[in-house]
Amino acid sequence: MSKYMQLFQGTSFSSKSPTEIQILRDYLYCINADGMIERIVAPEDADYQSLLDTYQGSDNFHRLEEGQFFLPGFVDLHVHAPQWAQSGTALDIPLYDWLNTYTFPLESKFSDLDFAQQVYEDVVSTLLANGTTTALYFATVHKEASLRLAEICASKGQRGLVGKVVMDDPAQNPDFYRDADTPTALADTEEFIIAVQELAKTTKQGVYPVVTPRFIPSCTDEGLRGLGELAAKYDTYVQSHCSESDWAHGHVKDRFQKNDAFALHDFGLLRDKSVMAHCNFLEDSDAELFAETGTAIAHCPISNAYFANSVLPVAHLHAKDVEIGLGSDISGGFSPSLFDNIRQAVISSRMLEDGVNTALSAETRGVKDARITIHEAFYLATAGGGESLSLPIGRIQEQYAWDVQAIDTRVPSAKLPIFDEHEDLQDVFQKIMYLARPEHIREVWVQGEQVHSR
Repeated sequence: MSKYMQLFQGTSFSSKSPTEIQILRDYLYCINADGMIERIVAPEDADYQSLLDTYQGSDNFHRLEEGQFFLPGFVDLHVHAPQWAQSGTALDIPLYDWLNTYTFPLESKFSDLDFAQQVYEDVVSTLLANGTTTALYFATVHKEASLRLAEICASKGQRGLVGKVVMDDPAQNPDFYRDADTPTALADTEEFIIAVQELAKTTKQGVYPVVTPRFIPSCTDEGLRGLGELAAKYDTYVQSHCSESDWAHGHVKDRFQKNDAFALHDFGLLRDKSVMAHCNFLEDSDAELFAETGTAIAHCPISNAYFANSVLPVAHLHAKDVEIGLGSDISGGFSPSLFDNIRQAVISSRMLEDGVNTALSAETRGVKDARITIHEAFYLATAGGGESLSLPIGRIQEQYAWDVQAIDTRVPSAKLPIFDEHEDLQDVFQKIMYLARPEHIREVWVQGEQVHSR
């Protein structure tokens, strides 16, 4: 019989498709030395009992208790790590003012490595405690602090994709917070890429460098072109903001006489490893370009409600074969929990379909077929995120990483309203999605290693 590093027993929920949940009741999950799910064994399988007999009572056997369930770890496709220090503040002003009055002054402080260490330690720990096992991070323009974030992800066991932000246009960025010049921005980015790739050699769960122009308004043409060349040279991930708001979308159209998507593509920044945040103002031709290049969208529903002037048409973009995952967008989004963003994704989609202006007739005030279900929103936070990153994560499935969160529905201080032990598991899943809080997350595992417990 195979010797597995870990054996887990319990009931799990995972996405079978964007609209269907797979429920594995009381299965065994066999985890190999690489932290991958080597086998999933059903109770009716011939060797189920013999595996139980072999592993029960050992330190590497883990059985869920009654009322506990496995979910895949969440994949957060858009986090501004330094902005954790201002989360929950200044959400009542326009995006342009928010950036210049609050965000850029805060991010400039990350030249202080001690301050960066303090904030980054806390944000990584907080996200893990909220069930986020993989995060795609914007850091700041500071190379050393950005590398420190990657090191913290590595040491805490989170799968981190980290970008040193580029803001090289002196005409568009404050003097106190920008790259010294374009050659420095590109040189620092290349050195950062090499350092993170070296760090990744000793990191089980993986850390990855990400080419990160903040957004087109912050960057020169030369800087954007150079970043596209670096992404191709080192085959890295790419992230930026794309067509987020009236202001940002309009700025690019005025500058290039084309939408963000085509401008980014001209600079070599749309590729299979690209994830663009927001994208609320994509036109159909932009969406088709995303599908053609394999570029994914980080949907940030809470943040969009504050800053994007619109609702992302998730159902429409999915129908055009665009990959979509979910992002918290700390701190434009106030919550570090993808549970909260799952809920807001559903709420926003229903408002898009039904409309909000009662001065219009019911037939004309909304967008037909725009709503998504809780199953679809869960897919965005898990399997959709994994597909957006082209990594074997986000599903409880053989040959996927054992990235999971164990949910306890019977926490004494926050028991979920489950009164019948035989309640339909589809209903239990929905109650978890709508009602779970951080205290319900009993354990978190990444690549077969426990990284959080209560």
